[in-house]
Amino acid sequence: MKITVNAKPHEVRASTLDEALHQLGYAQSAVATAVNGHFVARAARPKTQLAEGDRLEILTPMQGG
Repeated sequence: MKITVNAKPHEVRASTLDEALHQLGYAQSAVATAVNGHFVARAARPKTQLAEGDRLEILTPMQGG
C-alpha cells in the first residue's frame, strides 16, 4: 500500500504501524509516531491499522544544544 512517511511517498506491505516501522528500518529505534496527525503511543502501535494514503510521521530524538 502507498503511504506517506515524513512527507515522502513509500510503498509498504504492512497492515499495522508496528509492522511498517519494522519494514522502514525503525524496529530498534526510540521514536515518536503519529498517523494522520494523531500521536500513537508505543503500546498502541501493534493495534494501529494503516490504510492506503495514510500519513505517518516518525520523529527520532536528537542530542545537542
